[in-house]
Amino acid sequence: MDRETGRTKQISSKSYRLKFPWVGVVNRSQADINKNVDMIAARRREREYFSTTPEYRHLAHRMGSEHLAKMLSKHLETVIKSRIPGIQSLINKTIAELETESSRLGNPIAADAGGKLYTIMEICRLFDQNFREHLDGVRTGGDKVYNIFDNQLPAALKIILGSSLLKLMEADGYQPHLIAPEQGYRRLIESTLITIRSPAEAAVDATHSILKDLVHKAMSETPELKQYPALRVEVGNVAIESLERMRVQSKKATLQLVDMECCYLTIEFFRKLPQYVDKGGSATQSIFDRYNDSYLRRIGSTVLSYVNMVCATLRHSIRKSIVYCQVREAKRSLLDFFYTELGKLEQK
Repeated sequence: MDRETGRTKQISSKSYRLKFPWVGVVNRSQADINKNVDMIAARRREREYFSTTPEYRHLAHRMGSEHLAKMLSKHLETVIKSRIPGIQSLINKTIAELETESSRLGNPIAADAGGKLYTIMEICRLFDQNFREHLDGVRTGGDKVYNIFDNQLPAALKIILGSSLLKLMEADGYQPHLIAPEQGYRRLIESTLITIRSPAEAAVDATHSILKDLVHKAMSETPELKQYPALRVEVGNVAIESLERMRVQSKKATLQLVDMECCYLTIEFFRKLPQYVDKGGSATQSIFDRYNDSYLRRIGSTVLSYVNMVCATLRHSIRKSIVYCQVREAKRSLLDFFYTELGKLEQK
């Protein structure tokens, strides 16, 4: 501005208001530049000008190049802070995209046989860990096994008890094997208990089906297997084969429990029964008159009580057998056969 003019109204934002306040500065004149006046001296003269000039003395605290530099620095700091979240979001998005691309391309494959073997073992360990987490309840799906033991198996045993009761109630007329109590009890009990084999086999098969589903889930949740389709197929086949061997062993052990109950009766159960006096008459009477309806119903009631006791025992025994032979073994040795075969391979 010229020497005789002032800019008090503009600097005070009275004539024109800005978003940010005006800041007056005194620049070096051409004469100062020609005389090589340095910036330190120029800033000192600027401060003196605003502090001694009556028009600007009351505004001296917010005038000058130094105050302008402080205002600009503070404004720049505010702008940078406001942009930091967006910058962080952009960085995180870029990192995620690069990681996705890196995962799609796969990690570097080792050149030597030892490195390849380590890579395979590490991927199998991750898969096995995911499978165990399903069984331990860390991941979903493993709780379905409890439904077999808490609902499916008890319901099947209840149906067997109901069917046995119906058969005994519908039976009428003279049955020769009922005349000899020991033989009659044994035949009735065996014919009922043998039907438990079917629910036991169904429980084994249902557990096997759930374990197979958990294998497929664990494979889909192991991204490292997706990089190597051939390894994924091989691991899946070996896991299913291991579960099949466990199913066969479990079915064998579970059916042995049922067969043992069929072949060997618990004598203590019959010893604790009340002893009834036979009031059927003398031996000279007809066999139809000697054994009345109450006698036959007492046999039926005893058989049902014994079968009920055995079903209650087998409900827990079958559960333990399946968990021991299938669930426990699947957690311990699902890929053991694969590891053994892998160790036998030649380096080539």
